[in-house]
Amino acid sequence: MAAKRHTIALLTDYLCGEYQSEARFGVERAAEAHDVNLIVAFGETRARQGYTLDARGGIYSLIGATTVDGAVIMSSALTNHVGPDGAREFCRSLAPLPVCSVGLALDGIPSVIVDNAVGGEAAVAHVLDDHACKRVAYISGPANNEEAKLRAVAYRRALEARALPYDERLFVYGDFLIDGGRRAMRELLGRRVQFDAVVAGNDNMALGAMDTLKAHGIDVPGDVLVCGFDDVAVSRVTRPSLTTVRHPIKELGALAVETVVRQLRGERVPECSLLPVELTRRESCGCGYYAALPRATAAPPRREPLSIAAQREPLERALARCVTVPAASREAWPRELLSALEEELSGREGRFLTALQDLLDAAGREGVALDQFQGAITLLRSKIGRAPGGASEDRLERLWHTCRILISHASIRAEGEKRLYLERASVNLSWTGMFFSTCLGMPTLRRTLAAELPKLDLTHVAISLFDDPQGATLQSLFLMENSREVEPPPASFASSRLAPPGFLSSSERWSVVAMPLTFGETENYGVALVNSGANEMVYDAARLQIGSAMKAVSMHREIVRHVEVRERLEQERVHQETLVAKHIQTTLVPAHLHVEGLDLSAMMRPAAEVGGDYYDVLPTRDGGWLGIGDVAGHGLVAGLVMLMIQSMVAAMTRRDPRARPGEVVSALNRAIYDNIRDRLKRDEHATLLLLRYERDGRVTFAGAHDDILVCRARTRRSECIPSSGVWVGVLPSIDAMTRDAELVLEDGDLLVLYSDGVTEARNAHREQFGLSRLCATVEAAQDAPVDDIRDRILREVDGWCPSPDDDITIVVGRYRAPAAAL
Repeated sequence: MAAKRHTIALLTDYLCGEYQSEARFGVERAAEAHDVNLIVAFGETRARQGYTLDARGGIYSLIGATTVDGAVIMSSALTNHVGPDGAREFCRSLAPLPVCSVGLALDGIPSVIVDNAVGGEAAVAHVLDDHACKRVAYISGPANNEEAKLRAVAYRRALEARALPYDERLFVYGDFLIDGGRRAMRELLGRRVQFDAVVAGNDNMALGAMDTLKAHGIDVPGDVLVCGFDDVAVSRVTRPSLTTVRHPIKELGALAVETVVRQLRGERVPECSLLPVELTRRESCGCGYYAALPRATAAPPRREPLSIAAQREPLERALARCVTVPAASREAWPRELLSALEEELSGREGRFLTALQDLLDAAGREGVALDQFQGAITLLRSKIGRAPGGASEDRLERLWHTCRILISHASIRAEGEKRLYLERASVNLSWTGMFFSTCLGMPTLRRTLAAELPKLDLTHVAISLFDDPQGATLQSLFLMENSREVEPPPASFASSRLAPPGFLSSSERWSVVAMPLTFGETENYGVALVNSGANEMVYDAARLQIGSAMKAVSMHREIVRHVEVRERLEQERVHQETLVAKHIQTTLVPAHLHVEGLDLSAMMRPAAEVGGDYYDVLPTRDGGWLGIGDVAGHGLVAGLVMLMIQSMVAAMTRRDPRARPGEVVSALNRAIYDNIRDRLKRDEHATLLLLRYERDGRVTFAGAHDDILVCRARTRRSECIPSSGVWVGVLPSIDAMTRDAELVLEDGDLLVLYSDGVTEARNAHREQFGLSRLCATVEAAQDAPVDDIRDRILREVDGWCPSPDDDITIVVGRYRAPAAAL
């Protein structure tokens, strides 16, 4: 029997940061290489001033021995302001799991870090020694962050080694973010102190500092040199490109996974593993992109070149320094490339270009910046000289030129694909945000999740909500597998499982992302577990959208609950108001149902506690308007809202019989919202569907109510046409979400409108009458007069539910096409 595959967790603050993104990339690749499952847990909050990281609360508290076998902790990002003691306590709280700290060395905790002291000193030494700067400002990371401290100490040590005084006016704190770099530079400029170079504790702050310098008309590097630390991807494409200390972030993530896996195997691991860093010189310090590469020297016209074999080892080392390729599987790329070049020069034409293309493809999959390979070509061109065996130098130059074109195209294509992927994710997120914002109930939320999440490349999803105040158990709300919604299990399960039993039981290796569903920083609804592989910006945006939708649902539930409580407490008063409301409701029923081309029959029967059902028929010269709706709640206020709706619809359609239904609904919503919220000081809302009927059978409609039922004379079957708008009175404006739709009636077709008092009528077993029974009733009686169809529907509902507790409204119309159209 095969051994059970191990599962490890990556704990980080968020996914979209350059540092976090590259570290996660390295962790995921290493997890795949070591054949372990991976859970990436993020999203609690970024550690900041005044924040205490507590493993006993939030998403991190759910990561334990029942779920994973080990954990990689992004200590440098997750514990920015809690200090080494807080970070150490957090890591130890995960015992007995084997863990590895990334970026921060902690006593008694296996850690993988970079040589921050050497890297920080190298950046400062570069501007002092190579560029003869005398006044170097420094932007440090957070004061309580250990990496930031080491780099800041290196700054002071570099000054002391050169007998330069430390000027505290040139030292300022940032927060490792771009905005923090902007603020720090504004503070430096505000001190009116002279400086000729700026070194920042990370690339983000350096980029922010350059933004502020440019905004103040200070040229980089003409007036001030700038250096960063980390060498994140964006540092290569800024203008000017950023000189920085290359931080092997992906290698750190990969080594952390290896450290945890070795512990799982029972092996001893070093308490601290140190990875080297190196300075990468670019334009922001005046060196330029290829400054670190050896300069090509002109060879004597007839000098025979050195063979590749004679200089293979130094060439391999030099090539490896040109390009950052983190994957262990690609460590041999310099040797393979040189072997291909030897074959090319010995007569196998095309061998080198093929090998280079394969290398570019493999490096692209590992997230390598492909333009770095231009430096490798420059190096080879400077070292190889003329082709051996009498081959022409012209042929060799054409080869180098072709290589540069190949690398350029591959780099542009890779960046283009990233941009298209990002744009696609951004567009899809904007749409899902709009749809989630209209979810006011759990059924609607589940439908929206099923429809929208696959568009974000989220195909395996488990969304679960806490069902006890302590958050010890979860109840599954929504499950999706392979982009298809599946029925969630009814039983609760321990929160430490993150997802219901069976969701993570695949025999195949998997990688998932776990994130809390929150609103703000105090309301935590549950956990979402989704597949890895989507654009990194999707995860945080999607979780915030779902959390906001959960808040909207809970607020709506609370509103309904308060209304119900208030209704019970005011039952006697409501009883008196009911008489008035019933009079309003029945008095406003249209006295005549005459619309040319429609045989109409309608009725409204108020319940014992009158609600706010509304229907109206307004004939016009070219057809007519039909309206139907239902105001939430009961009593006098519901009747008053219904009265407002009836009078506004009548006024607007009489003023402009050809108006678009969507415009009428949107305008009515603005007035209803103001009247209910500002004047009545209430929070009622209503469903409303307006239909503009034209004599040729075309019906244009807008709003949100129950489905429109059309029984076709041609097929003798019913069609259910949904309305897709928004309730009126909920939002101050629904213009962007209200659209016209259209249906066409044919001769003899039946049009049936109804309120939820019909479909939601319940029998003794609490079963609803439902839409399918309504359709069957209409189809069975479709040849009868419209009055008989109306009465048959009412009899069927009464037989199903002898004591309905909601208003019942039915409108039945049979279309008669003009004689000329038949």
